[in-house]
Amino acid sequence: MDPEVLAQTAGTTVVALMATDAWQRTREGVVALWRRVRPAQADEVDTALQETRDEILTAQHEGDTAGADDLERDWRRRLRRLLAADPSVARDLEEVLAEARASLPENERPPIPSVRLEAHASGNARIYQAGRDQHIVER
Repeated sequence: MDPEVLAQTAGTTVVALMATDAWQRTREGVVALWRRVRPAQADEVDTALQETRDEILTAQHEGDTAGADDLERDWRRRLRRLLAADPSVARDLEEVLAEARASLPENERPPIPSVRLEAHASGNARIYQAGRDQHIVER
């Protein structure tokens, strides 16, 4: 999976799993990845995960979706930097999240974020679609 897409999906999934019974497994897996790639930051990340969990539970209790969105963006950034530091952890991150989701009953699993692009063209139309940045050079 593209590292940018993985960071987006993982950030959303990590925050979603914080409010479930799979939280402990998720936290341990994410912290283990940090210990492998950036060991000096692992304890800080562990603390940040717990603080974020407290914040997400409060946000959900109060119906604060904007607060939850901010927390997801924060974890997307953190995970993007982790993946940039060592792209080889991508598969391990996917496994941590898949195992955490699978440990929950099916009706309690957070949805896997996805992007669906659809376009229809006719005549001489051109369609350019991207899930993020797009650079087009026509000659």
